[in-house]
Amino acid sequence: MKTLQVLETAYRATVEEQDDTIVWLSHAIRAAGGELGLLLTGNAVCYAVTEQSAPALTLGSWTQSHAANLGADVAALAAKGVPVYAVEEDLEERGLLDARLLEALTVVPQAQLPRLFEEYPRVWKW
Repeated sequence: MKTLQVLETAYRATVEEQDDTIVWLSHAIRAAGGELGLLLTGNAVCYAVTEQSAPALTLGSWTQSHAANLGADVAALAAKGVPVYAVEEDLEERGLLDARLLEALTVVPQAQLPRLFEEYPRVWKW
């Protein structure tokens, strides 16, 4: 059964886990043969910006040198055949409509979300 993952909360656990938990879960579901789509809303639309990076984090003498690369993680998900969408108004509100966005991204106006939701029997909001 197709599932649409609606991701609104951004950068959850990205320092300690080096990835977003829901993007990671989406990779795992797809690898297990699941059919899904990913809709980025709210602050999570920032994941659609390409070439973003985070510097290494240093706490005392310890350095977390493998920072999260969420744009690459979402692009890899799209490369596995997962449709990736972002809400147009959320991109616009954050000044990202003119940014370099993932090639596989489909920008969806908020008014068309009900039509998108109809394509998926299950919708999970995170």
